Parts: sequence; structure tokens; C-alpha cells
Amino acid sequence: MSNPIKIVAILTARPGKTDELKALLTGMIGPSRAEPGNMRWDIWQDQANADILILDELYADNAAVAAHRETPHFRDYFAVINDLAERRALVLDPVQIA
Repeated sequence: MSNPIKIVAILTARPGKTDELKALLTGMIGPSRAEPGNMRWDIWQDQANADILILDELYADNAAVAAHRETPHFRDYFAVINDLAERRALVLDPVQIA
């Protein structure tokens, strides 16, 4: 049996790039949520620092994550993200979820 996979990406916009980063991410909402194995794809913004955005993603399993990474919208994101933000991504397995 496969487990769901959670991805939390912490993105800190480079100086002057917050609006471009937000536009890139909001453009990914629809296509990402439409993927068969996607269970959640949300964007959060830090209240204390508007340059910090968090991606909160949940996938049915590792195969769904792999499929996501092959989509045109993810490839477009990956091609430009380092110009727009510093990025740290955590790929998480469930310990106890309800």
C-alpha cells in the first residue's frame, strides 16, 4: 500500500521578485490541482515577511509526485524558480495523519 506524500516548499523571493514569484505560483494552481494524483496544492504567504511564500502540496503517492514533476507547468516553474527565489523543499512521509 502506498502512502500520501506531502511537499512543503519554502520560497523566499529575491529582491524585487515577489510579484513575479506570486504570478508564477498562482499560474500553477489550476494545472497542479487538476493532476490525477494531486490532493492539495495551496500557496501561503508569511504574515511577517511578504517575500516568503510556502507551497503546501499533497499527493496520493510517489508516482503522483513523479508525474507532477514531468508536467509542463512544473518544468516551466523549475526553469525559472532559481532566478525568482531561494528555495527549500521538504518531501515528507506520514507518521500519523487523520
